[in-house]
This record gives sequence, C-alpha cells and structure tokens, in this order.
Amino acid sequence: MFSDRRVAAAVAVTVLLWSAAFVAIRVALPGFGVAGLSVGRLLVASLVLAVVAPLLRVRRPARADLPRIIGCGLTGMTAYQLLLNAGERSVPAGTASLLVNTAPIAAAVLALIVLREPLSRRSVAGLALGFAGAVVITLVQGDGLTPSLDAGLVLGAAIAQASFFVLQKPLLARYSGVEITSYAIWSGTALLLPLLPALISEVPHASGEALAALIFLGAAPSALGFITWAYAQARLPVATAANTLYLVPFLAIGIAWAALDESVHPAALLGGLMILVGVFISRKPGPAATRGAPARSRVPQHDG
Repeated sequence: MFSDRRVAAAVAVTVLLWSAAFVAIRVALPGFGVAGLSVGRLLVASLVLAVVAPLLRVRRPARADLPRIIGCGLTGMTAYQLLLNAGERSVPAGTASLLVNTAPIAAAVLALIVLREPLSRRSVAGLALGFAGAVVITLVQGDGLTPSLDAGLVLGAAIAQASFFVLQKPLLARYSGVEITSYAIWSGTALLLPLLPALISEVPHASGEALAALIFLGAAPSALGFITWAYAQARLPVATAANTLYLVPFLAIGIAWAALDESVHPAALLGGLMILVGVFISRKPGPAATRGAPARSRVPQHDG
C-alpha cells in the first residue's frame, strides 16, 4: 500500500494520535470540565501552529474568505470540541470514536442540501445503514428505548464536523489542508476565549495526569496529527488515504481498554460496524462515477 516509508510513518502517526485523542479526552475531563478542556486544547494547538506556521509556509488568508474560515472554526473546532467533550462525560472513548465516524455520512447529506451534490443509490444505501448504526449505539448507551443524551451530543459533534467538511470544500481549491486547519483552529480558539476563565480556575486544581492529557490533545492530535495527515494526503491516492481512517475507532477501542479498562457493548460495536460499512459503501464510487468524475482532492479529516 505504501511505497514510501515516510508516508507510511505519517499515516501511522496520524491514525495513532487521532485514536488516542478519544482516550485522552476521558482522562482530561475530570480535571478541566467541558469548557476548560475545550478552550485549553485549542489554545495549545493554536500556539503550536503559530510557532510552526512559518516553516509550513502558511499564508495569510484573503479577506473575502474570512467569513467561511470563521464558519469552519465555529463548526469544526468550537462546536465540535464542546459537543464531543460534553458527550464523553459518560460515553466511553471507543464508542465515541464509532459515533464520530458518522461525520462523512452527515457531510454527504449536507453536501446534497447545500452544494446540490447528487447521491447515488449506493450512497443512499450506505447513508441508511450508517444512520441505523448510529441509532443502535445511542439506544445502547441510553436506558432501554430512551436514547442517551450524551451519545446524542457526540452525534452532534459529528454533524458539526460534517458542516466543517462542507464549508471547507471551496477553500481547498485555494489553500492547503494545513492552512485551512490552522485558520480553523485559530478562529475556533478565538471564539472559545470567553471560556478562558474556566480553564484558569481549573488549572491549579487539575491533576498532573489531566494536565498532561490536555497538552497532549492540543500539541499532538490537533496540531501534529493534522500536519502528518496533510503530508500523507499529498502523496497518497484519495481512496488509500480514506481507508486508513477506518482503523481509528478500532485503535481507540484498544487503547481505551488498555489505558482505562473501558469496554464497548457488543451491540454498540455492531452499530459501529454498521456505520463503518455504511461510510465505505457511500464513499465507494460506482462504475459510472469512476469513469466520468475526477477524484476528490482531499479526504475529510477528523480527530478525537
């Protein structure tokens, strides 16, 4: 699959970091809470990206693109962090990673509504299967037939990320993946600054483990992970890059089991498999699309 060891290493680092992020959130939450963790993680990521931006040749965005960039920050960073962190208060890391994988499915629906991108029968079947899998997980996390509120918040995070995918698509013609990620993280951090007092008040009382997890989340999955992912994307076929992301929830489940002794309910795992198969089916182009349509230049990106 990978002819270049550097590309293989970049993919491996990205997948590992994004898998570990779901577990690190569970570690950091007791020390910082939803608000403190959300602003703290993005603040660390913003500082790291600000330092390396000149080395990565991150350009200043055009003024006309600022509203869309702010929208990317609001959906893909601010809303995503708040919703995911709130959901992981009770949703295990592995289960959360499975639910977040509904983002490409939601993105396809939003693209149909906003960008008028047509859906094939194959895509509709994949979307239906993925949606059914998400319903299974939310019911398993809840009480009987009452869905879990926190699982619903994680699904909300997936929808926020899907909105980011749709908003960033026109920007990808003019900016690199690292540039868009940097812009989104910086703007998302700015939008979360009103929550900074929550972080400041929690820092003196947070454990060393929680503080290390917060710094890891900002510096590794949110900053380094996107840099290594952009490097790999630029050198891999779109389908190959996309397929590597299917490993994220399974690694997250394994890391959560090893580090936190968390397990995933068998029915939730079944729902997760339904989501992954649904995403695979909806992403796979039909014969006509393969012959007539060019491959997408970017693969949707996501971390914990």
